[in-house]
Amino acid sequence: MHTEPHHGQVRHHKNKHLAERFEGILGTVMVVAIVLLAIGLIYGIMTTGSSTPRWMQ
Repeated sequence: MHTEPHHGQVRHHKNKHLAERFEGILGTVMVVAIVLLAIGLIYGIMTTGSSTPRWMQ
């Protein structure tokens, strides 16, 4: 039996699967999408002359 302690062993980092990477960035992507939609909504409201939508006129 070998009772000598093993020094210098390096544990290699386990590669993340694609689903785990996607899960990690999903929150950030959702926040960016919400911000872009809000900017588009504000831009649309500001550039429209009246508050009544065109399809209701």
